Amino acid sequence: MAHASDLIAADILGYLKQHEEKDILRFLTCGNVDDGKSTLIGRMLHDSKLIFEDQLAAIKNDSQKFNTTDGEFDLALLVDGLQSEREQGITIDVAYRYFSTEKRKFIIADCPGHEQYTRNMATGASSCDVAVILIDARKGIQTQTRRHSYIVSLLGIKNVIVAINKMDLVNFDQAVFEQISKDYTEFARSLGFNNIHPIPLSALKGDNVVDRSTSTDWYTGPTMVELLELIESNKADAFEGFRFPVQYVNRPNLDFRGFCGTIAAGEIRPGETITTLPSGKTSKVSRIVTADGDLDLAIAGEAITLTLEDEIDISRGDLIYTGKAPLFGDSYQAEVVWMHETPMKTGKEYLFKVGTKSVYGTVDSVQHRVDVNTMEHLDATELNLNEVGLVTISLNAPVALDEYRQVPGNGSLVIIDRISNITIAAGMVRELAEGGVAKSIADMSYEKRLEMFNCEVEILARKWFFK
Repeated sequence: MAHASDLIAADILGYLKQHEEKDILRFLTCGNVDDGKSTLIGRMLHDSKLIFEDQLAAIKNDSQKFNTTDGEFDLALLVDGLQSEREQGITIDVAYRYFSTEKRKFIIADCPGHEQYTRNMATGASSCDVAVILIDARKGIQTQTRRHSYIVSLLGIKNVIVAINKMDLVNFDQAVFEQISKDYTEFARSLGFNNIHPIPLSALKGDNVVDRSTSTDWYTGPTMVELLELIESNKADAFEGFRFPVQYVNRPNLDFRGFCGTIAAGEIRPGETITTLPSGKTSKVSRIVTADGDLDLAIAGEAITLTLEDEIDISRGDLIYTGKAPLFGDSYQAEVVWMHETPMKTGKEYLFKVGTKSVYGTVDSVQHRVDVNTMEHLDATELNLNEVGLVTISLNAPVALDEYRQVPGNGSLVIIDRISNITIAAGMVRELAEGGVAKSIADMSYEKRLEMFNCEVEILARKWFFK
C-alpha cells in the first residue's frame, strides 16, 4: 500500500510515475521474543495512515478476542496472521509488509524472536539492506539479540538501527537508553557494521516511531521513519563482472538455443565475451531475450535468456561469467548456520544446493564454533540447532562460487538432508579449502567424473520420486 497523497486525486498518472521512480529499501526487524517487533511495524503502518478502516475494525475485534495486550489495541495483529501467532502473541514465520512514504518505498520482513525459529530469521535477513534490532529497555541485550546481530553481520548487512523499545515502561529514562546504546556499541564493535543508530521508542504508544515523542526531549535524533527514509541502503560495491547460473536450456526449435536464469551479479550486453564453467569455453553474447523483447543491457536480479554466437555445451547448473574468475573447486570453507534439531555430523553425506546446481558432499571438519555472547571461537566437532561455525565442505563435483561478502548472489549454499529433503543449514562461502582447486572437468580423474555423473543421476531420480 502507498502513503496517502493528494496527487492521487489530481494526477493519477503523475502519482504512479513518482511512485515507480522511488528508491526501495528492504529492512528486517529482529531481536529477542516479546521485544515488540510486530508491534513496531503495526505502529508504523497505523501512524502513517496506511491501514483501511475495515482492517482497523477487524484488528480491534481480534485484540479483544485474543487479549494479548490486556485489552489494548494490539497492532501486532496487523503482521501476525497465523492462528498460533495470535493466540500466543508471538511471531513464528517471517511476515512481509509493503508501504511507502514521500521519499521511499519499503519492504519489511518481520522476523521471529524465538530461538527455535532462528532459521526463519536468517531467511528473512538474507535479502535485506538494513536491520532493525529491537531491545526491551527493561531487559537490555540478551542472547538472542547477540545471535541475530551476528547473523546479520554474516549476511553482509552493514547498517543497523538499534530500536530500544518499551521506554514507556522505564519512564523514558535517558540513562537507561544511553547504557543500552553503549553496551550494544561495545558488543557490535567486532561485527563490522558501518553505522549503528540507537533510537528510544515505544512501539505500543507510538513515541518516536512516526511522530516525535514529547517524553524524550533529551533525544534530538530522527524518528524511526525519518531515519529509514535517510539511511543508506546496503548496496554492494559495483561488481565489475557478471555471474549467471544457468537454470534451464531453452530449445524450442532448431534455430534457437537459449540459456535461461536470473543474473546473480553484475550486468551484461550483447557482444560481450563470456566464459562458462566447468567447461572453460568462451563465446560472445548474441542476444538478451525476455518476454517483453530483446534488451541492450541486463542487470542483477533480472530473469533473462542468453543466446551465444557459438554452439557450446552448457547445462543446468553451469555458470556463465565475465570479469574476474570465480572460485572453482570441490572443497570450500564456509560459515554455516545450523537450522535443524539433529546435530551436524562430520563425514555424513548431505545434498548441497549451490545456485542452480545440486551436488552431494560432506562436512569434513569444523574449524570453530562461535559463542554469540562473547564472539569467541570455540573448538567443536559438530554444530547443534542455531549454532554458527566455520566448516570445511567437500563436494563430489567442482562448483563455481564467489566469496559471499564480495558476491552474495553467487556465494551462498544450502544444505539439505538426503532422506527427508528438509533444509537443515545455510552457508556463506569464505574461500576455497586447501587442495580443493579444480580448473575444469578435463582436469578431473575418470573416477571423479564417474562419481559426479552418478551423483547427478541420483539427484534426478530423487526429484522424480518426490514429485
